[in-house]
Amino acid sequence: MRGVTPRVRSAVDVVVVGSGFAGTILARIARRQGLSVALVERGHHPRFALGESATPLADFALERLAARWGLPDLRHLSSWGRWRRHLPHLRCGLKRGFTFYHHRPGREYGNDTDNSSRLLVAASPDDEVADTHWLRADVDAHLVERASAEGVQYLDETTLDGFEPTSAGVEVAGSRHGRRVTLRCRWLADASGRGGFLAAQRVVPEVPSGVESSLVFAHVAGARRLAEVAPTAAFPPGPYPDERAAVHHLLAEGWIYVLPFDDGVASMGLVITHPSQRAAAAAESAEATWRRIVARYPSLAAALLPARPLMPWRRVDRLPHRLARAAGESWFLLPHAFAFFDPLFSTGIAWSLLAVERLAAVLAGEADAADYGPLLACEADQVSALIRAAHLALDRFPAFVAVSMLYFAAASWAEVRQRLGVAAAGEGFLGVGDPQLEGLPAAAEQRLAAGATDAELAAWATAAIAGRNLAGLGDPRRRNLYPLDPETVIAAADLLALPAAELRALVPRLRS
Repeated sequence: MRGVTPRVRSAVDVVVVGSGFAGTILARIARRQGLSVALVERGHHPRFALGESATPLADFALERLAARWGLPDLRHLSSWGRWRRHLPHLRCGLKRGFTFYHHRPGREYGNDTDNSSRLLVAASPDDEVADTHWLRADVDAHLVERASAEGVQYLDETTLDGFEPTSAGVEVAGSRHGRRVTLRCRWLADASGRGGFLAAQRVVPEVPSGVESSLVFAHVAGARRLAEVAPTAAFPPGPYPDERAAVHHLLAEGWIYVLPFDDGVASMGLVITHPSQRAAAAAESAEATWRRIVARYPSLAAALLPARPLMPWRRVDRLPHRLARAAGESWFLLPHAFAFFDPLFSTGIAWSLLAVERLAAVLAGEADAADYGPLLACEADQVSALIRAAHLALDRFPAFVAVSMLYFAAASWAEVRQRLGVAAAGEGFLGVGDPQLEGLPAAAEQRLAAGATDAELAAWATAAIAGRNLAGLGDPRRRNLYPLDPETVIAAADLLALPAAELRALVPRLRS
């Protein structure tokens, strides 16, 4: 009959909306559990995506997921050395740590032997076990290919426009290639990112994020190292080459990230936090904003402006977002669909993978679904407070260093304990639930808003993290250069409630 569009109907155990890395890994795990799974994608692969910088917490999550659910390629993605050996066709970059530079408008970059404008924090002891920058077009496409091969029903180029609770779960509807599609499921996981499926269907409303910023971004080729264009600045040797890292340039207007891939391409972005600069950016092209702001910093201009964009510069006018809740009856939001604040400390991949672990446990009947949403909300509060404090300190480098110590203390505390096998199962992200760590970002924000001096904030931060400081953070003798040093961890054995001799015997785990 003419004018009648065929309808595709299907009943599955799990529908995952969004085929980025988190949604696709969750779909694969659900299939490993023997569940029927539909993975729905409005676009197609390969495709560009942001969220490219991994951390040790992300790596450890990949290792656990690989071992628990029999997905060896996830372990290959968990370190630079394994990635290059087993998945060399997937493009990536070596990330040894976090590099920060502080710049002043109209001045060449300056630094001294005490690193008054430079901070390096190592995340790994060597290249073999180092973190990576992910070329998401390659990684996401690989994961979707594996999901399809493992029996996940993959529906790309599918636009969902209907959501309806049922007595047995939910029903979603949409269209694919001119045909109506209806999917009934027991569980729905929304991994479709900001403004994604459940947000668009107004299943859950948006609420204030507490953070305001915008972003311009692109992939580029031909950027130069800062040390090449700042000949009068000092660059005392650090725990890794400065540029083999997530590189952050702190500015009066906000901050710039540079994530280098091994093939000479770099992902670059300018996060604009200053209100008047955000307003100015909204009235011009993304490339004009990039060139105008970078040109205010002579050394940055020499390093970054000659780089050739491999795609048009793009803009996100309102970068942060947050929804009112992260779960409901038979549905869950993955972190980036629920809330996002800023890429400043590379929290995105690790937080997403931690959520995947939790939802995998829910689907397997090993965890209570009711616990998922409240915990994710507490973690969003923690990340939001950390970002707000960091934004207040962007143009005060000693204060920024103090705020960053809160992140690195929480991250290294979790990293060491997870690597040694002494972390509690299901503990919160970045210190949530920890009586010594949970309130620190909010307290830093309050102190900055109240006018704390740089010295006051540094002294407070060092004292506040003392009970969780496994990395020697805040020690002025380090001169803002922090290696991943097992001896420093062993010296803090009492914090882990382990005898130093026993901890020394476990040191090989810290290097693996």
